[in-house]
Amino acid sequence: MKLGWIVIGGPPVLRTAAAERLELIADTYLSVGTPVQHALPSLLAAGENVRQQITARVRRNLAELHTAADSHPSVQVLKVCGGWNAILRLPRTHTEEEWCLDLLENASVLVQPGFFYDFESEAFLVLSLLTEPETFNAGVRRLLQRL
Repeated sequence: MKLGWIVIGGPPVLRTAAAERLELIADTYLSVGTPVQHALPSLLAAGENVRQQITARVRRNLAELHTAADSHPSVQVLKVCGGWNAILRLPRTHTEEEWCLDLLENASVLVQPGFFYDFESEAFLVLSLLTEPETFNAGVRRLLQRL
């Protein structure tokens, strides 16, 4: 089953051109089957409980991250605009790769470097907000202790 949405942003002229091209691609290669269209209300209803659990966990972990990071002025939690990752800006005393390796080797904390997400400068780390809250909080504490 496949079903999806695409959001198009940018200047109106570019959005119109992109929408025309996407319509051709969608009609040619990505059409939604009739069974999926008919099942959509049931699929959305079935996923509601999971969506609520994910939303609650992401919000709880993000709030805990802000609380913990507030006591570390050298760490900045960037604004979350969607999704389930949080981005930290750390001091440029190490590269992102060095931060990631140090945290993994010395604190048993797994994070991703900002360059995985095309950040053009140092030093950003990306944390998953989907992590079990107790594990997330312990990892954040160990991360902040390494600073």
